[in-house]
Amino acid sequence: MGSTREMWRVGVRCWLFVALCSCVARRCDGNVTVAVMLPDNHHKYAWALPRVLPALRMAHDDLARRGLQLGRSVRFLNFSTEDPAAGSCAESRAQVVAVDAKLYVRPDVFFGPGCVYPLASVGRFASHWRLPLFTAGGPAYGFDTRDEYRTIVRSGPSTTKLGDFANALHAHFNWTSRAMVIFHDLRQDDRPHYFLSEGIYLNLKNEMNVTVEAQPYQDDHKEYHELISFMRVHGRIVYICGPLDTFLMIMKLFQSEIPDPENYAIFYLDVFAESLSERRPWQNSDPEWQCFQMSVFVITYRPPDNPEYQAFQKELHARAHQEFNVHLEPSLVCTAFYDGFLLYAMALQETLAEGGAQNDGINITMKTQNRRFWGVTGLVTTDEKNARDIDVDLWSMTNQETGEYGIVAYYNGSTKEIVWSQTERIQWASGTPPLDNPPCVFSSDDPSCNDEMQEVLSLSLSSVCLSLRKLKLEKELAGMLWRIRWEDLQFESPNKYHKRAGSRLTLSQRGSSYGSLLTAHGKYQLFAKTGYFKGNLVAIKHVNKKRIELTRQVLMELKHMRDVQFNHLTRFIGACIDPPNICIVTEYCPRGDILENESINLDWMFRYSLINDIVKGMNYLHNSYFSCHGNLKSSNCVVDSRFVLKITDYGLSSFRTSSENDDSHALYAKKLWTAPELLIYDRHPPQGTQKGDVYSFGIILQEIALRNGPFYVEGMDLSPKEIVQKVRNGQKPFFRPTTDTRCHSEELTILMEGCWAEDQQERPDFGHIKIYMAKLNKEGSTSILNNLLSRMEQYANNLEKLVEERTQAYLEEKRKAENLLYQILPHSVAEQLKRGETVQAEAFDSVTIYFSDIVGFTSLSAESTPLQVVTLLNDLYTCFDAIIDNFDVYKVETIGDAYMVVSGLPVRNGKLHAREIASMSLALLEQVKTFKIRHRPNDQLRLRIGIHTGPVCAGVVGLKMPRYCLFGDTVNTASRLESNGEALKIHMSSATKEVLDEFGYFDLQLRGDIEMKVSKSRHTLT
Repeated sequence: MGSTREMWRVGVRCWLFVALCSCVARRCDGNVTVAVMLPDNHHKYAWALPRVLPALRMAHDDLARRGLQLGRSVRFLNFSTEDPAAGSCAESRAQVVAVDAKLYVRPDVFFGPGCVYPLASVGRFASHWRLPLFTAGGPAYGFDTRDEYRTIVRSGPSTTKLGDFANALHAHFNWTSRAMVIFHDLRQDDRPHYFLSEGIYLNLKNEMNVTVEAQPYQDDHKEYHELISFMRVHGRIVYICGPLDTFLMIMKLFQSEIPDPENYAIFYLDVFAESLSERRPWQNSDPEWQCFQMSVFVITYRPPDNPEYQAFQKELHARAHQEFNVHLEPSLVCTAFYDGFLLYAMALQETLAEGGAQNDGINITMKTQNRRFWGVTGLVTTDEKNARDIDVDLWSMTNQETGEYGIVAYYNGSTKEIVWSQTERIQWASGTPPLDNPPCVFSSDDPSCNDEMQEVLSLSLSSVCLSLRKLKLEKELAGMLWRIRWEDLQFESPNKYHKRAGSRLTLSQRGSSYGSLLTAHGKYQLFAKTGYFKGNLVAIKHVNKKRIELTRQVLMELKHMRDVQFNHLTRFIGACIDPPNICIVTEYCPRGDILENESINLDWMFRYSLINDIVKGMNYLHNSYFSCHGNLKSSNCVVDSRFVLKITDYGLSSFRTSSENDDSHALYAKKLWTAPELLIYDRHPPQGTQKGDVYSFGIILQEIALRNGPFYVEGMDLSPKEIVQKVRNGQKPFFRPTTDTRCHSEELTILMEGCWAEDQQERPDFGHIKIYMAKLNKEGSTSILNNLLSRMEQYANNLEKLVEERTQAYLEEKRKAENLLYQILPHSVAEQLKRGETVQAEAFDSVTIYFSDIVGFTSLSAESTPLQVVTLLNDLYTCFDAIIDNFDVYKVETIGDAYMVVSGLPVRNGKLHAREIASMSLALLEQVKTFKIRHRPNDQLRLRIGIHTGPVCAGVVGLKMPRYCLFGDTVNTASRLESNGEALKIHMSSATKEVLDEFGYFDLQLRGDIEMKVSKSRHTLT
């Protein structure tokens, strides 16, 4: 027993010695292990591993230049916090990963997580283990609690600092009583909008003693109306934090339901400036919106403007592609991780210089408090809670004509002061800032509020404003200014159109929706069914419905359609609802769908212009009353006479019909642009969805980039039905069109793949696409005039090239047609027809006609297959045709084995016709003796020939497949001479002999009288 105790004591002493040696080693071994805990696949997060890890490595590479040294080596070990089931911000996964890292790699420092809930769990572990944890995420207010999170250092933005800005803003405008915070909260994943607005809510409430009402909302239109009521009752200074599309929907309701917008100040928390594409949160330039827009402000983080930051972004983008093969736009969060690593290096170096341990998180963290140093973003300062100070910009509408926003104030996070712009000032709608607690609105404690007359007057005024607004709306609905009578649409008469357009009338009358028809004015092409309304050429889309029920919803939709005035949407002129002529009348764009014309060469400047036009149009549409298109495809993107692309066929979902059968080719061809989540419906909702529109835009992008038609898949020839079924199945890898970086930029590939992502939540909205395109197409910043001139020059060059190609093609086809005509008709007759002259029948006094056939052809045909017979005749007559080309003769026709040739017409040649036919006959007879039959090479063809000379009448017979025919007794006599002749001999009449005797070199033998079925018996010769 004593021996056992002694062994136990020795074991404990050895374990303590090993542990002590381990601690000493950790103090001085000079090797630093960095555990990076971030999601590795979900690239939409600003703190995704492919974004952050290259930035950390760049910071490590930059230490020597800054005079910092961590040790002999630095190891970066990746620990993914992503859980396929729980998402990228899985708290349980982060806890397990942190424990594994501590047990197996014994890190000196953690970088990450970025999500709030995982950071809270890992932060508690790190504090317990006394390990430093640096992150640029985790903006939540709760991390300011140092007792619980004593080793966390936040080098990125925090919501507390936004709260400090709100405090300074309220102090400046003397808003010390009331405020509202509205935030989007689906209560899933990391709740980013909740935590972003948390600091404003708590700072105003705790430090400014302001009464703050908080109201969450979800993606529900009914809740949007409730938010407006909530704002009317509880506040005039309102902070809103949520996705851009939901914010714009709330603002549309605010504009229509709040009669006094000048009494409100609304601050939209858009910290990464996603709404300020082209310095405008929205595209509506309606004067009624100006007062409303002047009450809306945007709060953003201030981006760095130092040259080092621009160089850093460029290198980070290249490294992310090199290390992870992804193309991601750098963000402020990436640079914050970079600055965080520099801060860690400085604190660690100071700790080691004082004899501390490299994993002593408490000491290292204390040295990061109240620091000032120069990072890649410029001057970086931290506070006593290890939180970085941030700078903030305040944006307001500074140009009422264009609706552009500008920076009116800048908040310095280190000094906690607001610096107001000297050039851009807030333009308050009422001339002065609104009151946060206007008298007699939220309470009636003021004695003056008890005046019954004042209350009645206030209520009456509000009622009158609302009533007038409603009456105006009802008057517009009842007026039906959009309505067009069928008789008001004019179509040119067939006779008039026939005079102007000739044979083109036939194509138009057949109902072709698109074609290459010129207008009656000869300037443009017709790409849709057209007519004239009030003297203007318009596009007319017929609706296959018996009648339209004019419900209030339909009237509202028609009213809003008529109100649309935007450069990149076709103008709605009106609708005809007179049965059976129900149709929609819109602006006509004469250039049509230029993607359909593959012969037009589009350079990339032109293509980017087209893409930008689509993005602008869809961004406006998504922020309008309609909110979706529902049928976006390339044929609905048309180009007007000024080379501006416009989107058509939007809105009016009650007018839309589908006449194709469920399994028709046309139906599946139209579904090539439809998103997978909508393909599960046999008839998907006609109004569509915004994410579905983004998917359709991605397909159009591929069309523009490759010019190979919609949904081109390299190496596969699939029907539209097969393509739709593969997309609908949703099997991995997801079936998508081909991308080719040889034809377009890699950045455009990223945009395409993002737009047609299977998970619709991963698809960007058009606001983000607009920002992305602005960065991608930097040449697009040139003036509109230069851009238009360039477009016109490009289009003119294309047209010149196209005209030249079409002219050459026309001349080639003309030559082929003439050659074919010369083979059908004599050359002189064909020339007459080409000149438009009528070919009159003509009598010829003397011509010589040749007839021949094959003796025994009937029995030979019976013993051969039809194909063998055709081959035999083709070989024989090809041989004959080559021979007769050497003589002045004209081949009239071949019927079966019969071969008819004439000489002396249509161009007279004196008496040479008999000589030409006789010489030709001898040549043919000689050739046939050596002719070989392919399928019966041992048999010899026996040709029988008849010749006669005399008068004939000749002319062109028929309009379809015209023939040059010979008439007269001479034709019949020549035919009878052939049929009464002998094999391998030339049988001719005495009339032919008399002509040949004049030449003196033909050997003829008298055969005697032959009785034939002609007018009289003949002396014949051979």
